[in-house]
Amino acid sequence: MIYTVTFNPSLDYVIQVDDLTLGEVNRTTSEKIYPGGKGNNVSVILSNLGHKSKALGFKAGFTGEQMETMLEEFGCYTDFIPLEEGLTRINVKVKSNEESEINGQGPVITDTAIEALYQKLDKLTAGDVLVLAGSIPNTLPGDMYERIMERLQGKEIRIAVDATKDLLVNVLKYHPFLIKPNNHELGEIFGKVLESEADIVEYAKKLQEMGAVNVLVSMAGDGAILVTEDGTVSSKKPPKGTVVNSVGAGDSMVAGFLAGWLNTGDYEKALELGTAAGSATAFVSWLATREEITEKLERTEKEYGI
Repeated sequence: MIYTVTFNPSLDYVIQVDDLTLGEVNRTTSEKIYPGGKGNNVSVILSNLGHKSKALGFKAGFTGEQMETMLEEFGCYTDFIPLEEGLTRINVKVKSNEESEINGQGPVITDTAIEALYQKLDKLTAGDVLVLAGSIPNTLPGDMYERIMERLQGKEIRIAVDATKDLLVNVLKYHPFLIKPNNHELGEIFGKVLESEADIVEYAKKLQEMGAVNVLVSMAGDGAILVTEDGTVSSKKPPKGTVVNSVGAGDSMVAGFLAGWLNTGDYEKALELGTAAGSATAFVSWLATREEITEKLERTEKEYGI
């Protein structure tokens, strides 16, 4: 089974406003509500690609109930821990001349709730996959990822981590199966500006030396580079298209990569599907469907003759 953890999930209220003007009454031209959070995004894309996953985390109030219900409607299993106080946050994403976001703070997560999550994670067994994605809310210890990975050490669970800076670096000693920084985040870790693919490969390998098994580096419109556990380096260009959505593309790449690897055991195929999934989401208004991902995969093969 694949499990995802989202510590601070959300309902994402995505609105389109023509020519947003601050200080004025603005009217929307479209409105949609989706279940949000990086781990939740991974679960939805996995479901779209035919892999059931169980979304874990915390929920609070009527917004939490709605978030969980919507995930189930997208074909995900859910097992969120209810909090007695507060509300699952609402994130407002405004698409206009520019893209703006107002993200909610989220509820306080108690020690009791954290222990309940540990109890759920303790049930994972050899061969399971766990995805830890996103930032840690300020109501939780900053080393939550480390605590979880230390707790699961030796159980032969493949863990994918999509996080930034110290949150990522500090878990490398536990040998995550997959990490996915983008090229800018990779440079920030080492205090460098990475100007070429050779630079990216060099510093991705440094993360391997620090403990990561596979390093997948996303590069927006330039695609992705993968350094596998045996040192093999592969790169993949994305299909051509117009970016309309910056939310969830990285999560989609993680989900596509895992789905491709679980389907075939082939890292090259995993990279192909990961790149297609990330691009497909970037080209649509929310997370891509199976059909949209498949179309991008086929189009990449035609455009680049592969």
